[in-house]
Amino acid sequence: MTGTERQVVVSGIGLLTALGEGPDANWKAMVEGRSGVGPISAYDPSPLQTRIGAEIGGFDVARFASRRQQRTLNRGDALALAAARLALADAGVDTSDGELGGTTGLFLGSNKEIGRLEDLIGALGSVRKEDGTGDMRKLGEHGGSVMAPLFFVEGLQPGAVFHVSQTFGIRGPNAFFAGTADSGAVAIGAAMRAIRRGDAQMAVAGGYEDATSWWQMSKLDRVGVLTTRNDLGDTAFRPYDRSRSGAVLGEGAALLVLEEKESALRRGARIYAEVSGFGSGHEAGTPPTPHPEGRGLARAVRRALDDARINPSELGYVASHGSATRSGDVSETAALHAALGEAARSVPISTVKPQTGHLIGGAGALNATVAALSLHHGAVPATVNLTDLDPACDLDFVHGSARDLAPAHALALARGLEGQAVALAFNRPGR
Repeated sequence: MTGTERQVVVSGIGLLTALGEGPDANWKAMVEGRSGVGPISAYDPSPLQTRIGAEIGGFDVARFASRRQQRTLNRGDALALAAARLALADAGVDTSDGELGGTTGLFLGSNKEIGRLEDLIGALGSVRKEDGTGDMRKLGEHGGSVMAPLFFVEGLQPGAVFHVSQTFGIRGPNAFFAGTADSGAVAIGAAMRAIRRGDAQMAVAGGYEDATSWWQMSKLDRVGVLTTRNDLGDTAFRPYDRSRSGAVLGEGAALLVLEEKESALRRGARIYAEVSGFGSGHEAGTPPTPHPEGRGLARAVRRALDDARINPSELGYVASHGSATRSGDVSETAALHAALGEAARSVPISTVKPQTGHLIGGAGALNATVAALSLHHGAVPATVNLTDLDPACDLDFVHGSARDLAPAHALALARGLEGQAVALAFNRPGR
């Protein structure tokens, strides 16, 4: 970063998780240590090894989308649109004319792969033979009635980019990043760089996922990254603990309004934090097992700190990835040792994933949100369910309860399933 580049701040937060709606409700639940994890209720999960998740109860898409929009929105896209509305409202941005224009950008990340399956599943019975196998001749004859006309369009990965852009008239730079936890974090980093360069004055950026849906749960059920300790309920997700056995998925969306600092100050916007650095790297190993030394994550952390011009000793908080896999947590610890040196032992580190579930494409963006809220509120949430720290995870992973601190600088981490690693740096306003 050079002295001529513009500063970028977080002026709005749109947050939907199983803990609640909006930054205030979520933050309160996080610092109180409440959990949104419970038995999956949206469908029968009995064929799955993992049958618990963090679902959002009572989500009413009609509050956020028109009837016409609802016809081509899957649940993940609906969560993204809702979070965009919440973020812009939280930032105090006037969206009444539906035309934010070419100075506003949009950068989103998700692991979306498919549209709504409900109607398709119901119609497939009409193209089966008597023995239950598929009848390709019938499919050819009746395919028009089996496949909804907009099924393909609805299932396009960047569908939420269209819906959010159309709703608010966002015509500036935009991009969609496909991936897991890395995708939403990269979206925030890309938005920050666009504003720094002057390509946009403002941007909506982050990630989202319908992670507890049957499609997402069934994809990851046998990969070895999810816990099968259904009997433990909301204590099953145990990052850095000696008894950890994998993650629990959670649905949600975390979108930020990023803005050029002087513009935000001129309109009297509340500033949560400054986004000051972005770095990325790759483990270059064999997924889903990361490199033992977390070399991709270590590089991402170094690059983010260099970009932000922050010394590791100045760090006051790290919102960690905390996958709760045997190798993931140990390699993350190794990466922090490598990147931060002696400072790694003194910085408070925690993850809220045991409370919200792992949001897949929204996980990195959620960490960015937690980092910004930590700086804003002067507190650090605890890593719940951490009762017996693994000696191989020999850092301060904030167990027990939240801490009242006043961190000046924070990091948010994200790791993708195939080795991607991202770090974002944040400063307390006025630093």
